[in-house]
Amino acid sequence: MKYLKKAARTAETDQADVHAAVTQMLAAIETGGEEAARRYARELDRWDGDIVVSHEARKAAAALVPEQLKADIRFAHDNVRRFAEAQRATATDIAVEILPGLTLGQKQIPVSAAGCYVPGGRYSHVASAIMTITTAKVAGVSHIAACSPPRPGVGIPPAILYTMDLCGADVILNMGGVQGVAAIANGLFGVKKADILVGPGNQYVAEAKRILFGQVGIDMVAGPTDSMVIADVTADAEFVASDLVGQAEHGWNSPVWLVTSDENLAKRVMARVPDLIEGLPAPNRDSARAAWADFAEVILCDDAEEMAAVADDYAPEHLHVQASDLDWWLQRLRAYGSLFLGEETTVAFGDKTSGPNHVLPTSRAARYTGGLSVHKFLKTVTWQRATRAAARPLAEATARISRLEGMEGHARTADIRLARFFPDEVFELKPATDES
Repeated sequence: MKYLKKAARTAETDQADVHAAVTQMLAAIETGGEEAARRYARELDRWDGDIVVSHEARKAAAALVPEQLKADIRFAHDNVRRFAEAQRATATDIAVEILPGLTLGQKQIPVSAAGCYVPGGRYSHVASAIMTITTAKVAGVSHIAACSPPRPGVGIPPAILYTMDLCGADVILNMGGVQGVAAIANGLFGVKKADILVGPGNQYVAEAKRILFGQVGIDMVAGPTDSMVIADVTADAEFVASDLVGQAEHGWNSPVWLVTSDENLAKRVMARVPDLIEGLPAPNRDSARAAWADFAEVILCDDAEEMAAVADDYAPEHLHVQASDLDWWLQRLRAYGSLFLGEETTVAFGDKTSGPNHVLPTSRAARYTGGLSVHKFLKTVTWQRATRAAARPLAEATARISRLEGMEGHARTADIRLARFFPDEVFELKPATDES
């Protein structure tokens, strides 16, 4: 393995400054409530209108969205909903008799309230509204609050507002950033306090979620988006270059990586990428240019197994395989947020319309977690029931193990059941050894 292009920087930010600023804001909103949140909305969102979006405003926004765009949004929503429903069907309640008379089970219980953050700013993230709100709805969450940065004098852009309403948000707040997250977490403006906060956002939103974790659940702590393409000699250099550039436009610190076993392909891609970047509109061009210059890498490997090992080590958020024998890659790869197989698909399909969720683990978090799904909104809880006959061996073993551990109170909860249920019998309830 060798690097044909090595990243000059890593996608880290000055977290100390961000942490201090976010901590101060969260404390101010927790203490000052709605007025503090409104103050931040005026200062940071430049918004002094209604915070809670009314039913009439939702209808008015829908009237402003072109019919073709509505159809596209409904198409994406339907795909995401159907995939989420298929996921939900895999999360089942069970009951199993482990021993005669001892029945154990699990239940899937949705959280009561979810908060969905939908980014605004430079891009109108219609797809993020679909991914978060729809998935919570399918999971069975009874109260879904959503917030997004309003534009001065406008509010939440009509297409985003239409999408939030379509997907089933119960309450929508004209509020972005830390103040939006904090409002939902603290149950301000008529919102039910969130049990979980989900959705992508900038470094301040991500830090707010990280700090609030524990008070509420979160989907994940997210960093800058990243993407990897695995390509062999069969890959089309134009596709590969285009896919790398398409993800690099996310932001100046969004890493993109090419892992290939064909040096000729690598060189053609490296030569083509700058031209594709220069063809982008100005804001996107600047982001992609910086990401490619400072964060992109091109890695040359000997064979498929070595490419797979590199991918598993990087654990990319998005992993796109443009190589032969796609079934082998599907079985072999172990660490990614979402996998795209073949040149017929692309990460943008997953980002916008195809169905799997685009809220995914970044910064190598795919080593230990997957992305947002209905499962994030579900609590898998367990239960047990026993007959008196089944309680006998349980109580005997529990008493002896508890005393071995020095937990006499635990042991006596077992003792009393043996004494009540089997009054005519004598049990040896001391541990086999006093050594611990």
